[in-house]
Amino acid sequence: MPRLGTNRIRQVGGRLLAFGDALKPSASAAVARLQALGVKTVLLTGDNRGSAQAVAEALGIADVRAEVLPQDKAAVVQSLREAGEVVAMVGDGINDAPALAAAQVGIALSTGTDVAMETAGITLMRGDPLLVADALDVSRRTYAKIRQGLFWAFAYNLLGIPLAALGLLNPVVAGAAMAFSSVSVVTNALLLRRWRSAAREPSGGPEAAVRPRPAAA
Repeated sequence: MPRLGTNRIRQVGGRLLAFGDALKPSASAAVARLQALGVKTVLLTGDNRGSAQAVAEALGIADVRAEVLPQDKAAVVQSLREAGEVVAMVGDGINDAPALAAAQVGIALSTGTDVAMETAGITLMRGDPLLVADALDVSRRTYAKIRQGLFWAFAYNLLGIPLAALGLLNPVVAGAAMAFSSVSVVTNALLLRRWRSAAREPSGGPEAAVRPRPAAA
């Protein structure tokens, strides 16, 4: 889990010193957006239970797994997968690498370690937690467009091929129908350009915020 906020207390020279990382401003909104997308959120951290519980309460996360060692993080991810869950792990540290590798989808932040970015399948180009929900949202919309394109392509062919085989479809009309099929599928796909990130990336497109890892040769 990327550092959304932690607290530590140390005793130095008889005095207590408290150290803490403040929550990122968009962390709460990111968790709320994930939950709105129907994503179950789990806080998986190596920090102490008190700090983890405080962060979870601030973010609205009910499932907290604290004081978890790196190898145990991967075991937790694996147990969720075995329970039938589709798991996306978000992490930015070296200790997150085993869990990133164990998840179906590993998501790293560009502000994190090189090990995390090499292990994850997706790297978010800014350290904004809102980009996690953006990545899931744009991937769902892209998959929906692919399914719609396949549906219309098969629909045109299932309708046109039998008519052409029976001699009921003029070749000119058939050619025009095929051209219209291609145009309609491409036009439908181009509607994705209207998608806008909730994180408001300044450069405009989803490719500016999300970088998939190239496939291994």
